Parts: sequence; structure tokens; C-alpha cells
Amino acid sequence: MRNAFTGTVWRVSCLVVFSFLSAGCQAQEGKQAAPSKRVGGPFENAEYMYYGMPANLDSTDTSPGWSQAGPKLMVTGTVYMRDGKTPAPGIILYYYHTDVNGLYSSGPTADERALRHGYIRGWVKSDANGKYTIRTVRPTAYPKEKIPSHIHFAVKEPELNEYYVDDLVFEDDPLLTSEDQKRMENRGGSGILRPEKSGDLQVAEHDFILGLNIPDYPAATDASAAAGLQIGEQFPSFIPFHAWGVDRGSQACPVCKYGRYQGIVYVVGNHSDWPSIEAWLRFLEDESNARGERLKVYFVYGKDRDYEPDFTRGRLEALGDKLGIKSLALTYVPSLTDTATEVHLLKIAPDAESTLLLYRQRVLVDKFINFKPTGESFTLVRQSLERTKSKLQNANQPVRKN
Repeated sequence: MRNAFTGTVWRVSCLVVFSFLSAGCQAQEGKQAAPSKRVGGPFENAEYMYYGMPANLDSTDTSPGWSQAGPKLMVTGTVYMRDGKTPAPGIILYYYHTDVNGLYSSGPTADERALRHGYIRGWVKSDANGKYTIRTVRPTAYPKEKIPSHIHFAVKEPELNEYYVDDLVFEDDPLLTSEDQKRMENRGGSGILRPEKSGDLQVAEHDFILGLNIPDYPAATDASAAAGLQIGEQFPSFIPFHAWGVDRGSQACPVCKYGRYQGIVYVVGNHSDWPSIEAWLRFLEDESNARGERLKVYFVYGKDRDYEPDFTRGRLEALGDKLGIKSLALTYVPSLTDTATEVHLLKIAPDAESTLLLYRQRVLVDKFINFKPTGESFTLVRQSLERTKSKLQNANQPVRKN
């Protein structure tokens, strides 16, 4: 398994084909072409995934670590196809991690063939709706090392070889630095967990996107191949200039300050159709008012032709006043490729008429490009907000240790 913080990789040492596994998986017809070579690249000790695997897997698993004296952790979410929207049933997820002492210890259920993975390991198989849940103990970091605590994961799809995805790490881990986060590859989606407390239990939502940033993954016939930030990836920080809203006059980062729940970043570049902009802003203002603090919406204006900051700020102020905007933030940047505000990290096409990016807990969950402000478009956005709404919105976040 690749470790994002040490640079080591589980390089393949045995490419064993397990016929019982292939026979137990149902093919996803019409979704992917046969791969021409190994998907995901070298994968050391890939065969460990199969040692001790039960013949029948459930969508919920309780690891042997659950009984350890430490913080109880539940990781739950959905496995999606490459489009990030279609649930993927019948996908096997293998996981393992350290115990409460930071060790891959040899407990009573350890498999001698996979001792390097310790005994806190297990498997789940996504259900008919792509759902899975893992109950375990929260791992701790390796003793006397500065590597953040993490959970290793590998994926097995029908008719494809197994491949590893990003290790899951914890946002509230004091060992997790911003540089660590920048080095993460988003294999299978952002690996950053944001646990929230529910009584004595820490709960974290995490979705897997099959094939996302996985080398040599076969193209899916029904998946969007659009360029730019992909569904499942970490939503980057950026610092636009706020012309209207509660952060007026500042460069507050939208996702840094308000990224806990749901958010929409509505971006317009060189093609500014103001009647359409006004229609979208009215709709988004209504949605923001209806959903309260659970939804934050930002308009980012990034026309770079004849850019003049005072004129742009004044235009957005006049627009906010005209529309009576109370909840939205109207912001601007010198251009959509500007590096000083880091808006370039959003990977928006400057000549797109409009781009709406939806995020939840700082992960991109949907996007709409060049959608007209019609009733049908508004319905699609509402449906996406409902589909991607966090199940943990009423939970309390654990306090980050210093």
C-alpha cells in the first residue's frame, strides 16, 4: 500500500488471480472496457488483501480493534462509479491500520501470511446502493515518528485487478501538515477524514470514486471526462476579494471558513451574461436562505479582459444592492488563472459561460458547466444538494489537539 507521507509503495510481488473472487463478483456491463495492463500500477504485497478474506462479505464490518481501549471510529460512505454520482454495488474494500499504540500488532486474529498488516484489518462489500460502513478503533501514529495516523485501503472491482487508494488521514491530527495534504494524490478521492463526535463515537464520511486518479484505469462509457477539478477531489483553498456579504472588504477563504457543511461556488469568467448571472443569483440566494447555515454560496467573478478592481468591486456592490442579497457572498479575482488568489487551483475554464461547483466537507461532490438558469437546471441543483447532504450535520466536531 502506498504511504503518502513516506513515499513508499506496496509494489506488486504476486499477481495471483483468485478465481473464487472473480466468480463472486457481478460484472458491471457497459461501464468499462477491458484494461490492457495492470490497473493502478505496482502494488506491493497485493496478495495480502486476500489472506483470510471471508467467503461472504457484508457492507458493514466491525474490526478486531473495536474492543481496544481507545476512541471508537466509524467510517461510512458510498462507493461511486467514475462519474462520482452513480452508486457502485458489489465493490470489495480491504482496510488495515495500527492499534492504539501505533503498531501493526499480532493480535489473536492475526493471519500469519499477512503479519505486516497486523490484526486490525477487514473487508466490506458495497451494498446495492453502494453503501458501506466500518467500525473500528481510531489508529494512532507510529511511535517516535512524525507520520500522521492513517488507514490503508485497497479496492477490488469485478473484472479488474486490485489497486490501492489514498490512505485515509485525519484533518484534526496535529501531525498532518498542509504540505502532507498537498502531496496527496486523491487516488479514489480525497483521503482526508473529518471526524465528528456522536456521543463517545467519532464518525467520518468518506466516499470512494472508482478509478479516480488511478493509472491505466479503463475509460467508462458513461463517465464524464471533462477537464478540471474532479468529483471526489479535495476542494482547494483560495482567497477571492469580497465585494458583498458578511466578509466584505476581506479575502476570506470560502472553504476554510465555511467548508464544514455544503457549499456552492458559482464562477463566471470572460463570458458574463448579466441577465443569466442575476437569475442564478436570485435562485442561489433563495436556496441559501432556505437552508440557513447548512449552505454557503459564493459568486466568483473572474473576467480578465480590461480588469479594473475598483470598477469590478463597484459593479458587484451595485448588483448586491439591486438584488437585495443577504446571504450570498459576491467576490472577484483578477482572472480565473490568477495564482495570487490561488483561484487557479479550481481549474475553471476562463471561457466557460458558467461553472457551479458543489462541495461538502471540503470535497467536490458535483459540478454543472454552462447550465442555463432554467427551472430544469434549478431542479437539478436542488436534487444534487439533497443527494449529497451530509448525514452528520447535527454532530459536533472533535477538538483538534495542539
